[in-house]
Amino acid sequence: MGFIAWIVMGLIAGAIAKMITKNSGGWISSLIVGLIGAVVGGWIGANFLGHGVGEFFSLWSWGLAIGGSVLVLWLYNLITKKKI
Repeated sequence: MGFIAWIVMGLIAGAIAKMITKNSGGWISSLIVGLIGAVVGGWIGANFLGHGVGEFFSLWSWGLAIGGSVLVLWLYNLITKKKI
């Protein structure tokens, strides 16, 4: 995937993860959460499930990116003691 595709996927995955966890914030925080979540989800997928984030139009890639973003938000809320 190209750099722009990672940014678009990160922004969308972060926004979806924020809706799932009912967190607030703007598009920059969604982008940051989504990019970190895509990396985390891709790492988990590659190391434990045998397939990481690969192509932009792959449902597997989107699932890993969104799942990783939700995990990042959950850990952030756990550390900062925010309730979801």
